[in-house]
Amino acid sequence: MTEASQAFAEIKRGAEEILLEDELLAKLKTGKPLKIKAGFDPTAPDLHLGHTVLINKLRQFQRLGHEVIFLIGDFTGMIGDPTGKNVTRKPLTKDDVLANAETYKEQVFKILDPTKTTVAFNSTWMEKLGAAGMLKLASRQTVARMMERDDFKKRYANGQAIAIHEFMYPLVQGWDSVALEADVELGGTDQKFNLLMGRELQKSEGQRPQTVLMMPLLEGLDGVQKMSKSLGNYIGITDSPTEMFGKIMSISDDLMWRYYELLSFKPLAEIDGYKTDIAAGKNPRDVKIDLAKELIARFHNEEAAQAAHQEFINRFQKGAMPDEIDEKTISAVNGEIAIANLLKEVGLVTSTSDAMRMIKQGAVKIDGEKVVDAKMTIAVNSNAIYQVGKRKFAKVKVLA
Repeated sequence: MTEASQAFAEIKRGAEEILLEDELLAKLKTGKPLKIKAGFDPTAPDLHLGHTVLINKLRQFQRLGHEVIFLIGDFTGMIGDPTGKNVTRKPLTKDDVLANAETYKEQVFKILDPTKTTVAFNSTWMEKLGAAGMLKLASRQTVARMMERDDFKKRYANGQAIAIHEFMYPLVQGWDSVALEADVELGGTDQKFNLLMGRELQKSEGQRPQTVLMMPLLEGLDGVQKMSKSLGNYIGITDSPTEMFGKIMSISDDLMWRYYELLSFKPLAEIDGYKTDIAAGKNPRDVKIDLAKELIARFHNEEAAQAAHQEFINRFQKGAMPDEIDEKTISAVNGEIAIANLLKEVGLVTSTSDAMRMIKQGAVKIDGEKVVDAKMTIAVNSNAIYQVGKRKFAKVKVLA
């Protein structure tokens, strides 16, 4: 296998789609460093593990010697990304965008090498474009072309409003690629329309079109919907080591492999070795512990990872937590379910009055933490280990 072929195989790991694969391989074979672009709108101050799927791929390109451009969409952030939205997204103020951008820079350098990363802001060229330039850019596409976007099409069919400025978002994202002369742009699968817009605009400007590499959207703790702070199914990279460890240990054994593929830096051969070990009888919990420690060490440090592991042992394993815990999925009405009803529904107690009594006795725990409020409610998309007494356990996923 040639050096370019080996690099291509590594880059392809976990990717959902590459347009076009032959183009990317040809670019790699030139041996020249490529400009790799990924854009992030600073819409919230903190990143979660779902965001890092793209950043991990940037790291792969960086380690292969390519030029990584971490693009902060301070201009597009003030438009509001309509991708996947059924309503017009509220734009951020300039102050919000800049404040969030600063925290982004701090967080991404836990993964990327700051000395080999170019941080760019798209307001640099978009503000220079001016009103005349924006009108010229708008003339590059038709309303019919914009309506090919799945989310716009659905909103129009459902009679939901689409603001004119939302049509500008994919054009601005595409123009970023022209301004940066990007060779490759990374994005999630939900960004396909916007990513391809960059190719079209580059062609019209006489540039070699960028290759588009799309990564899958990482499922959250519920294993169903994409990781999102608004859904509460996320693991934040600024979460405490203990919180991060507990959340990772709560994911299902099947979802664990998805996280290994998209989040771990371990070689694929080592991950295949884990699968062989589990098939031979190894407890999946132990493999999940390795994943938790790897991620905590990345975003905190090795000592924090070891301490979180020890705390997990003290909380659960020394508390006679069984190796195998039943997994239950229940539904919540109006976005939440009372703790007493949850415990009864999953079979940990015989009645809601029994649940209330056990809570008052201090015999109910969620992820090792004692429940003190008998009237507490559990939100949709939570995924945790519930314990009643010393011997009753259940891993419960709450869905709408």
